[in-house]
Amino acid sequence: MTSNEKLVEKKLDSEEVFSGELLHVYKDQVELPDGQTSEREYIKHPGASVIIPYNNKGEILLIKQYRYPTREIMLELPAGKIDPGENAEDSIDRELAEETGFGAKEITKLSRIHSCVGYSDEVVHLFWGNALYENNLEEDEGENILLAPMDIEQAMQKVFTGEITDAKTTIGLFWADRIIHNYKFRKKFGISI
Repeated sequence: MTSNEKLVEKKLDSEEVFSGELLHVYKDQVELPDGQTSEREYIKHPGASVIIPYNNKGEILLIKQYRYPTREIMLELPAGKIDPGENAEDSIDRELAEETGFGAKEITKLSRIHSCVGYSDEVVHLFWGNALYENNLEEDEGENILLAPMDIEQAMQKVFTGEITDAKTTIGLFWADRIIHNYKFRKKFGISI
C-alpha cells in the first residue's frame, strides 16, 4: 500500500439530505484508513468557470454584484456555474457576455480551483480572456451587475486592503499579475497581451 492509499476513506453508505436547483447535500458513512467509521457531510456542485477578461486598455473587467449569502456587494471576476450540457469553455463564454457585455476572441485555460474542499466538490475552471469584443447577452433574471474595469495594480491593491475577498477572484488576480508582469510565464501559456 502506498502512502497516499493510507489516506483514502471508503464510502459505505450515502444519503441525499437536501436537493435544490443548484446544490445537493449528502451525508455519507465512510470507513477511515484505520478501519473506524465516521460521517461526512458535503455539497455536490455542478462546477463553475471564472475568467480574467483583459481589455486593450490594460484593464481587467471586474464586476460588482450583491451576494446574498455574505450580505455584501462583492468585487469579482466574471464567473458562473456550468449548466447541464455545457462544458467549462461554453459556460465562461456565456457568462462573460451576460455579465460584462463582452466576448473574448482568445480564451486560454489556466487552471482549476477546488474552492471549498472541506464541504464541497465544486471545481472552478480558471480562464484568461483577451482580444475582447462587444457581445451583449441579457443578464440572468435577478442578476444586477455593474462593470468595474481596473488595471492590475488597482485590483491587487484591493486584494491587499481586503476590498476583494472572493477566493476565485483573489486567485485569478494573482494569476493575472503574473501573466501581465512576466513574459516567460505568459509565453508558457501562449498568451499575448
